[in-house]
Amino acid sequence: MSEASARRKANDQPALLDTELEHLPAELRWREWMGRVEAVIFAANEPVQREVLARVVGRNCNLELIIDDIRAELAGRPYELVSVAGGWQHRTRKVFGDAIHAAFGTAAGQGPKELSQSEALVLMCIAYFQPITRGELSSFFGKEVSRDLIGVLRAQDLIASGPRSPQPGAPYTYVTTKTFLSQFGLDTLRQLPDFEALEDAGLLSKEKLLAGNIPAGLASGEGDGEDDVVGDQAP
Repeated sequence: MSEASARRKANDQPALLDTELEHLPAELRWREWMGRVEAVIFAANEPVQREVLARVVGRNCNLELIIDDIRAELAGRPYELVSVAGGWQHRTRKVFGDAIHAAFGTAAGQGPKELSQSEALVLMCIAYFQPITRGELSSFFGKEVSRDLIGVLRAQDLIASGPRSPQPGAPYTYVTTKTFLSQFGLDTLRQLPDFEALEDAGLLSKEKLLAGNIPAGLASGEGDGEDDVVGDQAP
């Protein structure tokens, strides 16, 4: 290999990032870590996990304190740093939602599709009772939950296939995804409102759900019966 080729190859290699920054005073080191963390989060299209942020700071850096300091600096700004889907993400404050919609609107085919009431109810049940099969969902509502409805939730990456059920035929179960957490502003499923609290507040009635008191639209495919559930395959 010629000297010129060796030099070009060396230039193609990414420079090792100095994460410890031991040559800097403590205050400047902290500010540099804050800048790196915020830059990585800002550049990402999805919530950034802890292990990713740990690549740009020192071994003894407390990421929670870094995040707290960034949030403090963003106070009063139209955007904030939020914990969602097990990571961190910059998001516009909800109070500015109308202004953003007025400026850009929602172009056709862009953004998440608004769920129907039936789709939202099925998604809610999957979130609370996962892992759950389509047959169990149908039994819960007293009406057939169609493949089409499940397909809508899967197409938006709100649910995915979970482990196979121990039921005869070992049908697939369904579980929620990180996209579900992100879209609903949740860090973990533990942040879902307590089911009993929703009942006590009159916002949800398990008895009504069990009685099938839900809007039409769960079953859009005639003949999509329980035998099909046994044959469900994950994509």
